[in-house]
Order: sequence, then C-alpha cells, then structure tokens
Amino acid sequence: MRLKAVPRLGWLLRGVRDVESVASHSFGTAVIAMLLADSARARGADVNVERVLRMALLHDLTEARTGDLPSTVKRYFAPGALHHANEKAAADILEPLGLEGEALFEVWREYEDRETLESRIVKAADKLDLLLQAREYERGGARSLSEFWDSAGDDFTALGLDDLIEDLIEELSGEQGVDGAD
Repeated sequence: MRLKAVPRLGWLLRGVRDVESVASHSFGTAVIAMLLADSARARGADVNVERVLRMALLHDLTEARTGDLPSTVKRYFAPGALHHANEKAAADILEPLGLEGEALFEVWREYEDRETLESRIVKAADKLDLLLQAREYERGGARSLSEFWDSAGDDFTALGLDDLIEDLIEELSGEQGVDGAD
C-alpha cells in the first residue's frame, strides 16, 4: 500500500509536477513485461509468464521502505551498500508471509541478479515504462528529459532483447489513439 504514496523522485528532481507513484510505475512495468513475455513465447522462447508478472509487480518492492532513490543519488553509496539495504528491506517486508514470503523473496532476488530471461524481460519492461512515461511528461511540457532517451539503446542491447523491444515499440506506436493518450 505504501508504494501508492511513494513518488518517483527522478521526475521531481527534473521539475515535473504531479509525478507518478512507484505503484503506478510497477503496474506499467507489469503490463509491458506481460507483452514482452508473450512476444518471446510466440517466438519459441521458454518463458514463465506468471514468474515475469510476479517479478514485475515486486521489482520495486523495497522502495516501500527506502523510498525511490534516483540514479543521481545512488552513485554516492559505497559499492554493495544499496544492494545490501534493498535485500534487507525485501526480507523484512516479505518475512511475515512465511513460506510464501520466502518464495516471493526468491523472485525478487532473481530480478536483482538479472541472470534469467524472465528477469531481463522485466528489466527491459522497467526501462520501457520509464521511457513511455518520459514521453508523456514531454508531451505535457516537461523539459530536460533527454538523458533517459540517451541511455536507452545501450540498456536494451545489454539485456539481449533488441528484437523484442523494437517489436513492442512498433506495436505500441501503432495502437495509440488519435490523441496519443493510450
């Protein structure tokens, strides 16, 4: 519930008003991850879509305790310190759920490790949601958001999902309504 009230601080630091919450971002990430996973399955990849959705919904879970730390702040932490804090926060949040919490913690950790196709799909969806939100803020008059677009290509190449991303962007572009508010 707390994530509904946690604003995405990176947008605020760039002068955007009325920013999305972390929960809104997690929902957008989950929808995009579902589309990417479905596309990957259609291409013959062995993708666990349920796991992708669980991971997408949990990927920013720790921000309920730490808040949304923008990348401009994260670089000031000692190597490994932020990862350790996030791991402790995830464990604290999920521990009261018992065995189910342990299973969810493993899903969250899998996302953090980025070693599986499912985790790379969710990371790509996370980045795509960020870019789509930047586009919406720019359409609303926000400026100085080019840094998000500048790093996107490298991020997707590193995930090895270039074709899936290109197909999804093309699909999303073709589905927009006349006002672009879809």
